[in-house]
Amino acid sequence: MAFIWPELLWLLVLVPLSVLAYWWLLRRRRRMALRYSGLSLVREALVKGPGWRRHVPPALMLLALVALLVAIARPTASVTLPSQQRMVILAMDVSGSMRATDVEPSRMAAAQAAAREFVALQDSGTRIGVVTFAGTALLTQPPTHSKEDVLAAIDRFNFQRATAVGSGILVSLQAIFPDLEFDLRGSNPRPGSEDSRLGRSLDQRSAGGKPPPPPVEPGSYASAAIILLTDGQTTTGPNPMEAARMAAERGVKVYTIGVGTENGEILVGDGWSMRVRLDEESLRGIANLTGGEYFYAGTAPDLKKIYQGLHSKLALETREIEVTALLAAAAAALMLLAAGLSVFWFHRVL
Repeated sequence: MAFIWPELLWLLVLVPLSVLAYWWLLRRRRRMALRYSGLSLVREALVKGPGWRRHVPPALMLLALVALLVAIARPTASVTLPSQQRMVILAMDVSGSMRATDVEPSRMAAAQAAAREFVALQDSGTRIGVVTFAGTALLTQPPTHSKEDVLAAIDRFNFQRATAVGSGILVSLQAIFPDLEFDLRGSNPRPGSEDSRLGRSLDQRSAGGKPPPPPVEPGSYASAAIILLTDGQTTTGPNPMEAARMAAERGVKVYTIGVGTENGEILVGDGWSMRVRLDEESLRGIANLTGGEYFYAGTAPDLKKIYQGLHSKLALETREIEVTALLAAAAAALMLLAAGLSVFWFHRVL
């Protein structure tokens, strides 16, 4: 528990002072009883006294005082609440390396199966979009409530050459913020790429040429998230870290999933061969920069568990909220209980 006004917690010194005052009053009452003892007091002593019950109402009042004093400091607590997430973009790598079979039956088949299960878990209020990326990125399914359309888009994946992780992030952002224009040509692309020769920078403009809105806190945009899955390294297109920075400035979390085994696999084609290996460092960097999380999937069951876990993360979220009203209500309830017991047992209010 944290406090917005922690400096007011010094008021809690009133609690031990209240205990001392109660103890003093009890001793004073005994002294007065001895000083003015008489037949009536002896008669009362013959009747069984209230015993421990006389201390219950004051104890409840003391707890109410503690609750009120803590409430004055405006406490906050982390609570798990239903998420406000209303859009999820699945950014899927469809480069040729996804043919590799080190994840059975293949990286692509395992990714598609896990994505289908993820879609099935979403509630009807969540819109899902699908972005595929290889040498370029494409919004293959705009965000929609129709699970059938999303599943059909997942089934239509086709292999292409190269891997442009940055393009996948930017096209996903474009789907989330259609009123903003994201330059898909890239900044600091890999040497030798077309974007490197063009020398264009990664930039964003709002519709009509207006300047972009000011940056927000990374991970603060609660209405949408990107789940990016890839099995390789960026070979073309925008610098993925620059694309991630733009997602962070818009507050969008990017959850990254790396697919493949530790040693990767050697793919062989017509007169060529190459080893495909996962760039985990880059994927961790993207997730950390945007406030998301990185996951590694070495097997198909791992991949399914990751998507199931992501569903839980997106369906529920932990937020810091002020609980002053709850403590004040608890204090009021304790006071009413103390007064009620006092009237019931002793026919007086404390």
